[in-house]
Amino acid sequence: MTGTGAVDDMRVGIVVSTYNDFVTNKLLDGAVGALRAAGLGEDQILVTTVPGAFEVPQAARRVAAFGRVDAVVGLGCLIRGETPHFEVIAAAVAQGLTNAAMDSGLPMTFGVLTTNSAEEALARAGAGPTNKGWEAADAALAMGRLFRQLSPPSEPGG
Repeated sequence: MTGTGAVDDMRVGIVVSTYNDFVTNKLLDGAVGALRAAGLGEDQILVTTVPGAFEVPQAARRVAAFGRVDAVVGLGCLIRGETPHFEVIAAAVAQGLTNAAMDSGLPMTFGVLTTNSAEEALARAGAGPTNKGWEAADAALAMGRLFRQLSPPSEPGG
Protein backbone atom coordinates (compact mmCIF):
# COMPACT_ATOMS: atom_id res chain seq x y z
CA MET A 1 0.00 0.00 0.00
CA THR A 2 1.24 3.47 -0.81
CA GLY A 3 0.92 6.43 1.47
CA THR A 4 -1.90 7.97 -0.55
CA GLY A 5 -4.75 5.64 0.36
CA ALA A 6 -5.82 2.03 0.58
CA VAL A 7 -5.97 -0.19 -2.46
CA ASP A 8 -7.30 -3.25 -0.64
CA ASP A 9 -10.14 -3.93 -3.06
CA MET A 10 -9.00 -1.87 -6.05
CA ARG A 11 -8.63 -3.60 -9.43
CA VAL A 12 -6.60 -2.18 -12.29
CA GLY A 13 -6.69 -3.20 -15.92
CA ILE A 14 -3.59 -2.95 -18.07
CA VAL A 15 -3.86 -2.96 -21.86
CA VAL A 16 -0.47 -3.49 -23.47
CA SER A 17 0.55 -3.59 -27.11
CA THR A 18 2.74 -6.48 -28.25
CA TYR A 19 4.21 -4.37 -31.08
CA ASN A 20 7.75 -3.31 -30.10
CA ASP A 21 7.57 -5.87 -27.31
CA PHE A 22 11.25 -5.40 -26.50
CA VAL A 23 10.02 -2.14 -24.95
CA THR A 24 6.39 -2.87 -24.04
CA ASN A 25 7.33 -5.94 -21.98
CA LYS A 26 9.49 -3.64 -19.85
CA LEU A 27 6.64 -1.12 -19.56
CA LEU A 28 4.35 -3.94 -18.44
CA ASP A 29 6.92 -5.07 -15.88
CA GLY A 30 7.08 -1.52 -14.57
CA ALA A 31 3.30 -1.15 -14.35
CA VAL A 32 2.85 -4.48 -12.59
CA GLY A 33 5.77 -3.62 -10.28
CA ALA A 34 4.11 -0.36 -9.27
CA LEU A 35 0.78 -2.05 -8.61
CA ARG A 36 2.42 -4.82 -6.59
CA ALA A 37 4.44 -2.24 -4.62
CA ALA A 38 1.15 -0.49 -3.83
CA GLY A 39 -0.22 -3.72 -2.39
CA LEU A 40 -2.32 -5.12 -5.23
CA GLY A 41 -2.35 -8.88 -5.57
CA GLU A 42 -2.26 -10.89 -8.77
CA ASP A 43 -6.06 -11.22 -8.77
CA GLN A 44 -6.40 -7.41 -8.70
CA ILE A 45 -4.41 -6.85 -11.92
CA LEU A 46 -6.05 -7.67 -15.25
CA VAL A 47 -3.57 -7.72 -18.16
CA THR A 48 -4.88 -7.67 -21.73
CA THR A 49 -2.64 -7.73 -24.80
CA VAL A 50 -3.38 -6.19 -28.17
CA PRO A 51 -1.42 -6.27 -31.46
CA GLY A 52 -0.48 -2.59 -31.65
CA ALA A 53 -0.83 0.81 -30.00
CA PHE A 54 -3.77 1.69 -32.25
CA GLU A 55 -5.80 -1.10 -30.60
CA VAL A 56 -5.05 0.02 -27.01
CA PRO A 57 -8.00 2.45 -26.72
CA GLN A 58 -10.47 -0.07 -28.14
CA ALA A 59 -9.44 -2.73 -25.64
CA ALA A 60 -9.25 -0.19 -22.80
CA ARG A 61 -12.88 0.74 -23.45
CA ARG A 62 -13.85 -2.94 -23.40
CA VAL A 63 -11.90 -3.61 -20.20
CA ALA A 64 -13.61 -0.61 -18.59
CA ALA A 65 -17.02 -1.93 -19.61
CA PHE A 66 -16.59 -5.57 -18.64
CA GLY A 67 -13.41 -5.98 -16.58
CA ARG A 68 -14.81 -4.81 -13.23
CA VAL A 69 -11.83 -2.49 -12.77
CA ASP A 70 -11.36 0.86 -11.07
CA ALA A 71 -8.84 2.21 -13.60
CA VAL A 72 -7.12 1.24 -16.84
CA VAL A 73 -3.48 1.70 -17.86
CA GLY A 74 -2.71 1.90 -21.59
CA LEU A 75 0.81 0.82 -22.58
CA GLY A 76 2.49 0.88 -25.98
CA CYS A 77 5.51 2.08 -27.88
CA LEU A 78 5.57 4.14 -31.05
CA ILE A 79 8.95 4.82 -32.63
CA ARG A 80 9.14 7.53 -35.28
CA GLY A 81 9.84 6.30 -38.79
CA GLU A 82 10.23 7.97 -42.17
CA THR A 83 6.52 8.51 -42.84
CA PRO A 84 3.72 10.48 -41.15
CA HIS A 85 2.26 7.18 -39.86
CA PHE A 86 3.82 7.87 -36.43
CA GLU A 87 1.95 11.15 -35.96
CA VAL A 88 -1.34 9.70 -37.16
CA ILE A 89 -1.17 6.70 -34.80
CA ALA A 90 0.11 8.74 -31.83
CA ALA A 91 -2.74 11.24 -32.17
CA ALA A 92 -5.34 8.49 -32.63
CA VAL A 93 -4.16 6.59 -29.56
CA ALA A 94 -4.09 9.69 -27.35
CA GLN A 95 -7.54 10.80 -28.50
CA GLY A 96 -8.87 7.26 -28.34
CA LEU A 97 -7.81 6.79 -24.71
CA THR A 98 -9.22 10.19 -23.81
CA ASN A 99 -12.54 9.32 -25.45
CA ALA A 100 -12.63 5.87 -23.81
CA ALA A 101 -12.01 7.41 -20.39
CA MET A 102 -14.67 10.06 -20.85
CA ASP A 103 -17.23 7.61 -22.24
CA SER A 104 -16.63 4.96 -19.57
CA GLY A 105 -16.32 7.30 -16.61
CA LEU A 106 -13.22 5.40 -15.47
CA PRO A 107 -9.74 6.86 -15.20
CA MET A 108 -7.37 5.74 -17.94
CA THR A 109 -3.70 6.62 -18.06
CA PHE A 110 -1.42 7.06 -21.04
CA GLY A 111 1.72 4.92 -20.85
CA VAL A 112 2.28 4.91 -24.61
CA LEU A 113 5.78 6.00 -25.50
CA THR A 114 6.21 8.22 -28.55
CA THR A 115 9.93 8.36 -29.22
CA ASN A 116 12.36 9.14 -32.00
CA SER A 117 14.40 5.95 -31.57
CA ALA A 118 14.50 2.55 -29.91
CA GLU A 119 17.23 3.87 -27.63
CA GLU A 120 14.96 6.66 -26.38
CA ALA A 121 12.18 4.14 -25.80
CA LEU A 122 14.42 1.78 -23.82
CA ALA A 123 15.68 4.69 -21.71
CA ARG A 124 12.06 5.33 -20.64
CA ALA A 125 11.41 1.66 -19.88
CA GLY A 126 14.18 0.96 -17.37
CA ALA A 127 13.66 -0.72 -14.02
CA GLY A 128 12.02 1.08 -11.11
CA PRO A 129 9.84 4.14 -10.57
CA THR A 130 11.23 6.09 -13.55
CA ASN A 131 9.77 3.45 -15.90
CA LYS A 132 6.90 5.10 -17.79
CA GLY A 133 4.73 2.00 -17.22
CA TRP A 134 5.33 2.37 -13.47
CA GLU A 135 4.41 6.07 -13.68
CA ALA A 136 1.22 5.32 -15.62
CA ALA A 137 0.20 2.66 -13.06
CA ASP A 138 0.88 5.06 -10.17
CA ALA A 139 -1.28 7.66 -11.89
CA ALA A 140 -4.05 5.08 -12.40
CA LEU A 141 -4.01 4.24 -8.69
CA ALA A 142 -4.12 7.92 -7.74
CA MET A 143 -7.00 8.57 -10.11
CA GLY A 144 -8.84 5.44 -8.98
CA ARG A 145 -8.61 6.66 -5.38
CA LEU A 146 -9.74 10.15 -6.39
CA PHE A 147 -12.73 8.81 -8.30
CA ARG A 148 -13.73 6.75 -5.26
CA GLN A 149 -13.53 9.87 -3.07
CA LEU A 150 -15.61 11.85 -5.55
CA SER A 151 -18.28 9.22 -6.12
CA PRO A 152 -21.76 10.01 -4.88
CA PRO A 153 -22.80 8.49 -1.56
CA SER A 154 -24.68 5.22 -1.69
CA GLU A 155 -28.43 5.36 -1.54
CA PRO A 156 -29.87 4.42 1.85
CA GLY A 157 -30.67 0.73 1.91
CA GLY A 158 -28.98 0.23 -1.50
